[in-house]
Amino acid sequence: MRDTTPQPVPADHRPEYLMEAAGLGLFMLSACFFTALLEYPASPIVQALPDPTVRRALIGAAMGTTAISLVYSPWGKRSGAHYNPAVTLTFLRLGKISPKDALYYVLAQFIGGTLGMVFAARLVPAIVGHPTVYYVATQPGPSGIGAAFLGETLITFLLMSVVLRVSNTPKLARFTGLCAGALVAVYITLEAPISGMSMNPARTFASAFAAQDWTALWIYFTAPLLGMLLAAQGYLWQRGQVFCAKLHHDPQTPCIFCAYRADRAMQNASMPQSTASNRI
Repeated sequence: MRDTTPQPVPADHRPEYLMEAAGLGLFMLSACFFTALLEYPASPIVQALPDPTVRRALIGAAMGTTAISLVYSPWGKRSGAHYNPAVTLTFLRLGKISPKDALYYVLAQFIGGTLGMVFAARLVPAIVGHPTVYYVATQPGPSGIGAAFLGETLITFLLMSVVLRVSNTPKLARFTGLCAGALVAVYITLEAPISGMSMNPARTFASAFAAQDWTALWIYFTAPLLGMLLAAQGYLWQRGQVFCAKLHHDPQTPCIFCAYRADRAMQNASMPQSTASNRI
C-alpha cells in the first residue's frame, strides 16, 4: 500500500528556487530545439512538411509534452511547476505562497529562462538567430498589438481557470499537468500567429534578452498576469477554496505551500478573533 504520509518540509527553500530556474531553462532549450528542427530551412523535416500549420502543430505537441514532463518530474512535484511569474503571482494573490517565496520564485524564473536561452544562442548561434527561429521570440502577429494583448489575456485566463478547477477537484487533480500541457499544444497551434503564444513574462524576457529585441514587451508582462488574476477572482467568486499552489500535489513530496498554509492557520488561531478575521 502506498505511503501517503506528508513529507517533512525543510526550512531552506533554495532547492525549490533552483528547480524553478532549471525548469524554465529546460523549457527554453526545448523550445529552441523543436523550433529549429521544424522551422530552420536546412532541417530535413521542413522539406518533408512544407505546410507551416502542420509544423506549428508539431511544435505545439512537442512543447505541450515538454510542459507535461516538467510538471510531473521530480523537480516539478517539489517546486510546484510554476515556471511562470504570472502563475506565482496569482497564487500569491490567492494566499497560497509566502511573499518571500514568491519573490525568489519570480527571480529564479527570469534568471533560469534567460540562462537557458543564452546557452542555446551561444551553442548554435547561426540556427537560433536565424529569422525562422529568431530566439523563439514571442511578438505580436500581423493582427497587431491590440489583438496580441487580447489573445494573451484570453489564453491565460482560460489556462488558470482550468488549472484551478481541475487541481481543486479531488477526482481530477492528478490530471492538472496533462490539461495544462494540452492547452499549451493547442495555443501554439492556433493562437501563436496572433501573439506568439507566451503566457509567461520570464519566457518572453529570455528571448528578448538573447535577441536584444524588446518589441511590445509590455504586452507579455501585463496581459498574462491580468488574465490569470481575472481567472483567480472568478474562481474565488464561484468556488472560493484553493487547496495548494502546486500543479501536481504529491503527498510523498515536501510542499512549501502547504507548510505556509499551516503556518498561517496557526498564526490566525493564536490571534484574538477580531484580528484574525481582519487577516482572512
